[in-house]
Amino acid sequence: MGLRMARTIRNIAFVSVCLVAIAQVTSAQAFSVLYSFQNKTDGSNPQVGLFLNGIYGTTFLGGDPGCACGTVFRILPNGTFSTLHTFVGTDGANPMGNLVADANGNLYGTTSQGGTGSLAAGTIFKLAPPAKPGGSWTETVLYTFTGGADGAHPYAGLIRDTAGNLYGTTNVGGAFNHGTVFKLDTLGNETVLHSFTGAPDGAYPYGGVIRDNAGNLYGTTNDGGAFNAGTLFRLSGTGKETVLHSFNGTTDGAHPSAGLTFDAAGNLCGTANQGGTDQEGTIFQLAKTGRFIVLHAFTGSVQGANPAAGLVLGASGYLYGTTSEGGNFDNDGTIFQINPSTGAFTFLHTFASGNLGNYPYTRLISDPAGNLYGATESGGTGQRGLVYRIVPPAATQSQGVN
Repeated sequence: MGLRMARTIRNIAFVSVCLVAIAQVTSAQAFSVLYSFQNKTDGSNPQVGLFLNGIYGTTFLGGDPGCACGTVFRILPNGTFSTLHTFVGTDGANPMGNLVADANGNLYGTTSQGGTGSLAAGTIFKLAPPAKPGGSWTETVLYTFTGGADGAHPYAGLIRDTAGNLYGTTNVGGAFNHGTVFKLDTLGNETVLHSFTGAPDGAYPYGGVIRDNAGNLYGTTNDGGAFNAGTLFRLSGTGKETVLHSFNGTTDGAHPSAGLTFDAAGNLCGTANQGGTDQEGTIFQLAKTGRFIVLHAFTGSVQGANPAAGLVLGASGYLYGTTSEGGNFDNDGTIFQINPSTGAFTFLHTFASGNLGNYPYTRLISDPAGNLYGATESGGTGQRGLVYRIVPPAATQSQGVN
């Protein structure tokens, strides 16, 4: 698959259950490290997933010394770090996806492993804020995957509709053991909306889903499809799946490992971890008309390679993302900006390992002021990953390609 984190996760699962000119921006003053993880009670290998009244995220490892099953954390605007929950295995382990919140400040997420089932196939959890300031957050396991027809190992986070239903994907399990798209209602009842068959509809989704105003769900699969290089799919409100694009594994990309993002014009945009003219990954767009184009193909080296995370839409209308490898130091990854209307690509930052972090595998998030936040899998003062902020350059509002 060529995806460093995916290989690590699978090992843990089996053991524990059109090119354009590139502009470079000097961004040293715009980039800052907010917190370095020490692999103690704070956790290890972080990913950010939500900006509410601060940065909320999870760690894949660390926390409880007997389990190292991961944590949920918060970093307030004043820099205060708090561990909100420590997983112990039976309530879930190794969370990877984003968090989503309701109007009352409750957090919802998934763990890729753990739970009370014999296969430790993962959970869906709710984390409620304390009734009084300074109190403890309360975790409730909303659902434990059995590893069978209901799915197993959700690596992505969730989305939530206005009625409070939660939607997500599992990497494996389902009727054909190629993964699922599921819904969890407010009573805790799980419904498999689609079981992937491999060909031609796709297999092994690592990314989550997004939802349009009509209730359709959109996502990617890492494998399967007409060329076994992954797909883009749509799932209607009635559960009918449509393959919108099968990656050919060469020019258009291969093995997308992240979910999709709507640009300002409502087109679908995303990243493929491999493929492209240099086999280093692509940024693509699927217009509302059905037209698929490659916005950018990575060449490795300075501009980065192998994007593992999805994109975030900035207030400017530009899209922002990371590459898990490449850069002009030691293949430690990069941060970039792209104009979805023209494909104009801007390199913003390269990671330099050590205390400055390396391997940014997770998606960026944005605050109301347009600042971006992300995490690296490793590096930092404790060499266990860090959370950072980057202030993107001013950009002009753009419209997507139609």
